[in-house]
Amino acid sequence: MSHDATEPSAGALLVTFAACIDAADWEGLATLLAEDFECRYATTGEVFDKDAFIAVNRDYPGRWRFEREDIVDAGERGVLRARVSDATGQSDETHFVATFATARAGLLVEIVEVWAEVTPVPLDRRPS
Repeated sequence: MSHDATEPSAGALLVTFAACIDAADWEGLATLLAEDFECRYATTGEVFDKDAFIAVNRDYPGRWRFEREDIVDAGERGVLRARVSDATGQSDETHFVATFATARAGLLVEIVEVWAEVTPVPLDRRPS
């Protein structure tokens, strides 16, 4: 399948996707997702349709930063790496997420997210 150059690429959509989540712009996020959109969390096996994906992000407790760190753009496929942290500064909880996306007709149709929590480096692997 080849990417139509007149439509935004998966990478371009992921840039906007990250900005919408960081700004808590749920209406903007909805405009990026196809009606048959599906998201799967690789680490838990959870699967979300468009409405459920928006709801899980919108309704997650607290206010979080979603900072884009890297994008790989391969036309209809793209990858986003982001840092997710407490926007209120009340905790030092930090996660990283890799979002693997597929775009079609200028919309995101599928994403698979891989989440990781930041944990301390074991003592035996710390630099001396």
